Amino acid sequence: MQLTWYLAAVAAATVAQASPHPPHWQQPLQETSFSPAQLASLGHELSNAEGVISNSPLLSFHRDIIEIESISGNEHEIGLFVAEFLESKNFTVVKQEVAPMKKKQADDDNSTPKQRYNLYAYPSSHSEPPSILLTSHIDTVPPFIPYSVSEPKAQYTAFESDDIIIAGRGSVDAKASVAAQIFAVLETLKEKPDAKLGFLFVVGEETGGDGMQAFSKSDLNKNSVYHTVIFGEPTEGALVSGHKGMMGFEVLAHGKAAHSGYPWLGESAVSAIIPALARVDKLGDIPASEGGLPSSPKYGRTTLNIGTVQAGVATNVVPAEARADVAVRLAAGTPEEAREIIRRAVADATRDVGAEVVVDFSSHVEFYPPQDADTDVPGFKIIPVNYGTDLPNLKVKEGVKRYLYGPGSIFVAHGDKEALTVRDMKDAVTGYKKLINAALERE
Repeated sequence: MQLTWYLAAVAAATVAQASPHPPHWQQPLQETSFSPAQLASLGHELSNAEGVISNSPLLSFHRDIIEIESISGNEHEIGLFVAEFLESKNFTVVKQEVAPMKKKQADDDNSTPKQRYNLYAYPSSHSEPPSILLTSHIDTVPPFIPYSVSEPKAQYTAFESDDIIIAGRGSVDAKASVAAQIFAVLETLKEKPDAKLGFLFVVGEETGGDGMQAFSKSDLNKNSVYHTVIFGEPTEGALVSGHKGMMGFEVLAHGKAAHSGYPWLGESAVSAIIPALARVDKLGDIPASEGGLPSSPKYGRTTLNIGTVQAGVATNVVPAEARADVAVRLAAGTPEEAREIIRRAVADATRDVGAEVVVDFSSHVEFYPPQDADTDVPGFKIIPVNYGTDLPNLKVKEGVKRYLYGPGSIFVAHGDKEALTVRDMKDAVTGYKKLINAALERE
């Protein structure tokens, strides 16, 4: 869809919906129940669900950015689209270049990767920089899943428009947050034109946070004056009190190859790595006083996941090499403290094995302790979460408040059934406006 056509359609829809004295920039959708006769009267123009989407600037913008594939590393097109949309709404947009992602060795595509941009935006009419920053990410995990919209399954023909289901890759994580943040700010500026609000939409959040890290190190962040940052992620409409820390490591075993008929002539790397992994797998269950990883009342146990194991060349060859890759979600303590606990545990478990076993932390460059977030705005359910975000990648000044909030559930994000409802989107606009207004009251 061309943006010019999209903007014209949005303008027409907005004019058609406006009352003589509209209280908001955008009129909220009304809950509607359709009778069988009303359904039949729509003919072949649009399904009820598609009509609801097309008649809403919020939902149609959300649709359009989902339809743009933006798997991490391929954020060029969506960056340009969102930038042009914001410029059409009288925002100044700074497109901050972020280095292309390194291609994997297995990638046969020899084309030069397109430029990717973080988008930093603020109202063009404002002479002062933003004091409140709303941020989310425009990249998604693979694979791309096309946009779709469907009517809720119900016993009867009639349904509420708020229950319409919106699906597709990024529909939840995190294009729902991007769309809801934009429209929450547009509505707020219509009511309070002088509100010092700004956006930061970053690339690469799903692959280590290189976009946010690039912004964090730049003068845009160093010279900032914001006192509040509102991060957009799927939180089911709850205000998140924080999330676990993250780190990773590899366990490597080096043995000696031999014929499997004469295993005593070799040293099995697999036999050596098994006791190491067995101990690693239980470190979150072992009390810290007994050599395990720490837990906390807020986040529960530290958890470890042995994600991949590679070893050997053939069943009749004693394996000379074995490696395992492990992810850790820290409930307490620092990555440095966890590293020492892991080193000691692997050393104790492999003291009597023949092959050499080592722990390597250098292959995992992303690591951080548990991240606490602010929850001092009333009217929200408050929860902790286990997934990682860009919170630790944005370095903020002392006293800056950080809120983590957004529509949709993490339990469907990254899956083949990623989806949320129209109600989720509308509630998120309301929720973001509530956070914005609380921040404005502090100024």
